[in-house]
Amino acid sequence: MTRLTGWFSHILTMANNSPWGSGPGGSGGSGDSGSGGDAGGGNGSGGPRNPWQPAGAAPTGGRKASNIEELFKRRGGGGGGFGGGGFGGLPRRPNGKSYLPIAIGLIFVLWLLLTSIHRVGPQERGVVSLLGSYSRTLEPGIALTLPSPLESFQAVDVQNIRTIDIPTAGTQENLILTGDQNLVDLAYSVRWTINDPTLYLFQLADPEATIREAAEAAMRASVAEVTLDDAIGPGRIEVEQKVEQRMKELLDSYRSGIQVQGVAIKKADPPEAVNEAFKAVSAAQQEAQTFLNEARAYAQQLTAAAQGEAAAFDKVYEEYRMAPDVTRRRMYYETMERVLSKLDKTIIEPGNVVPYLPLPELRKRVEATPPPAPAAGEAR
Repeated sequence: MTRLTGWFSHILTMANNSPWGSGPGGSGGSGDSGSGGDAGGGNGSGGPRNPWQPAGAAPTGGRKASNIEELFKRRGGGGGGFGGGGFGGLPRRPNGKSYLPIAIGLIFVLWLLLTSIHRVGPQERGVVSLLGSYSRTLEPGIALTLPSPLESFQAVDVQNIRTIDIPTAGTQENLILTGDQNLVDLAYSVRWTINDPTLYLFQLADPEATIREAAEAAMRASVAEVTLDDAIGPGRIEVEQKVEQRMKELLDSYRSGIQVQGVAIKKADPPEAVNEAFKAVSAAQQEAQTFLNEARAYAQQLTAAAQGEAAAFDKVYEEYRMAPDVTRRRMYYETMERVLSKLDKTIIEPGNVVPYLPLPELRKRVEATPPPAPAAGEAR
């Protein structure tokens, strides 16, 4: 019982010390109304003290709500609210007025300058839309528009050549069916520019995705008209030209505002599973082509040599017709000189001349001749 009495006394003490006082009952436990009025709020009626009223302020004679403006005046050091003491703690001008109108005017001027004056580069065109709808196209230079959001401005580069790679880097094989029912792995790129920025911005929802799909459709249609050997060999240039033409026709029918500048096939290989076998066949074909080229070159050399000999014979024949005896003798001497110059010979003139025996040459021949090989079964 003593412990419970102590708890009730503690609770009553906390209630008397609250900022609202001990309530309309008086002193919060004691029956003295005078002391209860002093502890409850310092007013003559004995009611709770206003928590928003500063300490030591004169009693107001009742529970009157504090004016919020008066509170801000006291917090800001006096001098009014938004117009008197400055907005957000801004200092006053010398004439006592606020800087807030000047700040708002500066923001408005900056908004007009930034959203109404635009610079269009030499390679750009400016597209202006009024409330979301197309309005006009601006040429290079300085241009003026209505401030945003009434008019919106967008600069489009019409000279930059953009490139789309198909397939994208790191993806799997791009297999396409050829005209002879084979598969070829193709990787190619498309170069394109913007020739009409208005159509480019307002006609297509996703221009790059449209270009990619048009390129894939044109490439599959073009590869289906050639064989595998043409697709991976000399027919690649023809395929590129067909793809470019088909893409132009397709994008023009969409009114896309896009100009295709070219298509380049970067890789044309058989599927990975049979790529090694195709490489071996290609190497054999190249080797055969090399042998054919060598044979053609040798045949051309022989033909040129025969034509040269025939021309020389014609010249000799012309000389023979003019002087047959002299020509016949000269031909005989030249022939004998050409034959005898390759033989070992001894010339003996008639008379008292001792014959010359070429003993050193005979010794050299004997030394140069290899010994005969022993017969099979003969002892060594």
